[in-house]
Amino acid sequence: MRVLAMTTAAMLALGAPAAIAGDDALVVYKSLSPEVALEAAQAALKQCRADGFQVAVAVVDRFGQAQVMLRDRFAGLPAAETATSKAYTALSFHKDTSDLAKSVRSGQMDAGLAQLPHIAMLAGGLVIEAAGTLLGGIGVSGAPGGDKDEACAKAGLEAIRDRIDF
Repeated sequence: MRVLAMTTAAMLALGAPAAIAGDDALVVYKSLSPEVALEAAQAALKQCRADGFQVAVAVVDRFGQAQVMLRDRFAGLPAAETATSKAYTALSFHKDTSDLAKSVRSGQMDAGLAQLPHIAMLAGGLVIEAAGTLLGGIGVSGAPGGDKDEACAKAGLEAIRDRIDF
C-alpha cells in the first residue's frame, strides 16, 4: 500500500499524464447565439399572432437562464413568468412539457414535482436540441390552451432548425 502511494506521488510530481487527475480539464459545449434565440422567439410570437393569440415567449439557454423574453401587448399578466417556467421545465427534464403534464396526470410522475420553483407542468414548453446536444428550451404562454402554446413554440423551433442542425 505504501509503495502504491509513493508511486502515485512520484507520478504526480513528475507531471505524468494523469488519468488520476482527469484528462478533461475543460468542458466544451454549444449554445444558442442571442440572434438565433431571438429568431425562435419571434417566429413563435408571429405564429401565435397569426392564430389570434396574444402570448409571451421565452427562450432559456442550456443553463436555464433567460436568453430572450417577448411579451405581446395584451398577453395576460402571468404569461411572461409562465412562458419562462415552461422553457425551464422542458430543459430541466429534457422533455416537452405536454408529455410531462400527461405523466403527472397519469401518476407516472410525482405531482409534487410541479411544486418545485420555476417548474410549470403545462403544455407549451419544448426542448431545444440539435444532434443530441441540449441547447436550451422555449416556452409559450397565453393562448387559450397549452396545445396552442405548443404549436407556437414548435413554429419557433422550425424557424431555426436549419441553423442549429449540425
